[in-house]
Amino acid sequence: MGLSELCVKKLNHRAHKESTEKKKKEKKMKENDISGKIIGCAIEVHKALGPGLLESAYEECLYYELLMAGLKVEKQKPLPVVYKEVKLDAGYRIDLLVENSVVVELKSVDAINDVHVAQVLTYLKLSGCKLGLLMNFNVVKLVDGIKRLKNGY
Repeated sequence: MGLSELCVKKLNHRAHKESTEKKKKEKKMKENDISGKIIGCAIEVHKALGPGLLESAYEECLYYELLMAGLKVEKQKPLPVVYKEVKLDAGYRIDLLVENSVVVELKSVDAINDVHVAQVLTYLKLSGCKLGLLMNFNVVKLVDGIKRLKNGY
């Protein structure tokens, strides 16, 4: 291989690496932007309704707000469990899947506990999504009820 061919190969490798890093950064920024919009919409719902309602009421209202914000949202998205080559329809459902990249799990409980966090982390793993928001609407200030979780794969 000549010197010019080696230089071209190195330049192509560097360009590919930079392109890949740029795409990762854009996707991360996209997820951050999406989560910011989700939180803004959730705060709007919480301001209007306050704490104390059933989870399903918050889900419907947040679904509406997210749609009005121009986001692609799937409600009660089925989530199969795949074990080796076996696909099990175990009845798991993601409350809201936003833009095919952010899992939103809603609660209306006295306090978030470890099992709620584990649930979201499992949904992230099974769905392949990297970012999840666990939101407890049964709080005075919604920001105190939000946990941002990342998939560590």
